[in-house]
Amino acid sequence: MKENIRHNGIVERIEANSVFVRIIQQSACAGCHARSMCSASDSKVKIIEVTDRSGRFHINDDVMICGQSSLGLQAVLFAFVIPLVLVFGAVALGMTIGWSETLSALAGLLLLVPYYVLLYVMRDKLKRRFVFTLELEKQNYE
Repeated sequence: MKENIRHNGIVERIEANSVFVRIIQQSACAGCHARSMCSASDSKVKIIEVTDRSGRFHINDDVMICGQSSLGLQAVLFAFVIPLVLVFGAVALGMTIGWSETLSALAGLLLLVPYYVLLYVMRDKLKRRFVFTLELEKQNYE
């Protein structure tokens, strides 16, 4: 059985076949009563674009964004693991061929530029890979 990532959100706007949903991403302790005294609590508003051709969603609808947990792992791989491996690999290679530590580190950091440019160029292909679905939130009318 596959696990799902689920976030509550509100439909912000609708354009053609895209629904833009506003979610509030919170750290684990953002709901704590002591968060004003702590620098660890954090929350960010994010807009997520979801392809939907059903026409059943309207602006200000409460919705649930759903995606497979494997999508989150792939996102971490592309955003953090691969760049880390590239930087460490470039630094190690530079040190092996006799470059200074500074030059090796600079080469490692500069290697990230083409990597992130490549991700940007492939953004449409990645959008097709990272697919989210929407569900209407059930309202309690008690």
